[in-house]
Amino acid sequence: MEAMNLLHERSSMGKLMGPPPSPEQLEAIYRAALRAPDHGELRPWRFIEFTGEGLERLGELYAEAEYREDPHADDSVLEAARKKPRRAPMIIAVIAKVTPDVAKVPKVEQVVSAGCAAHGILLAAHAQGLGAMWRSGKYAFDPTVRKGLGLGEHDEIVAFVYLGQPGGRHKPVAEQRISDFVEHWN
Repeated sequence: MEAMNLLHERSSMGKLMGPPPSPEQLEAIYRAALRAPDHGELRPWRFIEFTGEGLERLGELYAEAEYREDPHADDSVLEAARKKPRRAPMIIAVIAKVTPDVAKVPKVEQVVSAGCAAHGILLAAHAQGLGAMWRSGKYAFDPTVRKGLGLGEHDEIVAFVYLGQPGGRHKPVAEQRISDFVEHWN
């Protein structure tokens, strides 16, 4: 796929099905992620892959988070939380592995760098004909989920990237007027 077409046409795929990306596809995906801008060469990223039983374990973490938030949550709420990771055959959690107190590289820059790594995952998936969706939501900020994933005090979950084979058609990408977003100082 031509690079400019990739950049102009990438879109999220909400409906995903198996199989998960192959080892060769994953190597290309991670190589793209590791090219994210990285001031200070901190490499402020960590990735957790979930497939098979791993998706079940992530769903249990989500259900535990729901229960801790509301011990009176009924079974339907807990089961809905358990099912969320099963919307794709693979999820990659993108973690900003933040090194605090680096004067030249503030926390926000490290988190943005991890966000760029997540974007690299999306672009590499699309370039290979895979479907991908960046999700975060409340579980990305939940202390139960953070603890369950072994996050450090300063780490941040940037994204849960859902990956798989496209289960539908890509929606046409809405054209944006560049002038709505660009201010010129001449």
